[in-house]
Amino acid sequence: MIQDELQAPDKILRKILLICGISASILYVAMNIFIPMRWEGYNAASQTVSELSAIDAPTRPLWFVLGIIYTLLMTAFGFGVWQSAVGNRALRVVGILIIVNGIIGLFWPPMHQRHVLAAGGGTLTDTMHIIFSLVTVFFFILEMGIGAAAFGKRFRLYSIASIVIAIAFGILTGLDSPGIEANSPTPWIGVWERINIGVYLAWVVVLTVVLLRAEKRTYLSTSKMAREQASREQRKTVAA
Repeated sequence: MIQDELQAPDKILRKILLICGISASILYVAMNIFIPMRWEGYNAASQTVSELSAIDAPTRPLWFVLGIIYTLLMTAFGFGVWQSAVGNRALRVVGILIIVNGIIGLFWPPMHQRHVLAAGGGTLTDTMHIIFSLVTVFFFILEMGIGAAAFGKRFRLYSIASIVIAIAFGILTGLDSPGIEANSPTPWIGVWERINIGVYLAWVVVLTVVLLRAEKRTYLSTSKMAREQASREQRKTVAA
């Protein structure tokens, strides 16, 4: 029992770090619901998430601040996953990938707005934005792919299904993306991209729940073993 008490602060910290994954996902969804309301004329179905943080976009200042908070929460979640990976190599790799992806996210370069790109005003920051987007999606797929091997069959099948959906809607987003630079209609690009991102955020929430349940089972099992050990010691003392 004394050992459990000594370990309690570590367990509480790990739980807080894991909950950061759910918090980050909720925050990102809220950002996509409420921030577009501050930009008259913005259409979430036909415009990408990145356009909310585009250079000179009216929503950029707020998105920038909340985006940093989201990134920090997701990075903290990565540390929680890494700490939870006792004897689970796949889970440890997933934690590291989430941390690295979070650090990369802190340096995300913004794009220009569509009319600027169409007028030939694109610069290196736009090219880097595309590269960062591809790297981020690659990390999403890699995390879910390696994470599929971290737990049982149900989580594995769920992860595989998530990867398939993410790739499918990622391709649809890519096919429509030339319309951004040409400032031509892209009626569904916002939908495709948000489904792609949403699949990953949902996977993060599910992973968090799985890890918290595993943490609880381990705690209950350890507590039971401790009580049984104490009971045996007490019987030996009485017998002596």
